Amino acid sequence: MVSKKVIVRNKSGLHMRPASVFVKLCSSFESDIKFSIRDKNYNGKSLMSTLGAVVKKDDEIEIFTDGKDEKEAMDAIVKEIENGLGE
Repeated sequence: MVSKKVIVRNKSGLHMRPASVFVKLCSSFESDIKFSIRDKNYNGKSLMSTLGAVVKKDDEIEIFTDGKDEKEAMDAIVKEIENGLGE
């Protein structure tokens, strides 16, 4: 398992469009992908779970990847978040 904290910088946080980008990316990997915010865990491969986290601009989330492509998944997810999730 690999984990890393990252700050969501895009202006709308993880709302519909960026959340869709996030979930699509997470779903492209075999590893289990979860994230936590405010002491709750969410499934990175579920749009409903991701939207339910209500992640806003400048929130810090911790991402957890676990599986055979966990490192590649983590690198790609962190890079996408740092690049604004398509915004």
